[in-house]
Amino acid sequence: MKRFHVNVSVADLSQSIEFYTTLFGEEPSVAKKDYAKWMLDDPRVNFAISESSRSRGVNHVGLQAETVDELGEIQQRLRLAGEQTFDQSDAECCYARSTKTWVRDPDSVAWETFVTHSEITHFGEDMAPDEAKASSTGSRCCA
Repeated sequence: MKRFHVNVSVADLSQSIEFYTTLFGEEPSVAKKDYAKWMLDDPRVNFAISESSRSRGVNHVGLQAETVDELGEIQQRLRLAGEQTFDQSDAECCYARSTKTWVRDPDSVAWETFVTHSEITHFGEDMAPDEAKASSTGSRCCA
């Protein structure tokens, strides 16, 4: 079963953690010095926030798959939608190692589809969307 994903860039992580903990009625399942994540079941969403000095607000939205096969089905639908996709086979991002596909919808909203393989000890390297298109390593974070 897929889980909706939202990532929001925030100015003050501790203030935002307090706000979202109150809103969701539970503590984050992951809390780091620059990142927090709630894996909510009601609604079924992976809601993440990360501190950013560049921009604030919704960074991207997406769908989190539970299996590689489920991710493959989502990736195929993205390709059929006719928009250019960007694949990352071994991305290190948001304290996780994942396989991802990125796409921008017709209004330029960034969508991330991914399956997580394991946790890692660091956030990953953030990059701007233009850098993501130019990158061939597939290891950067939050395109």
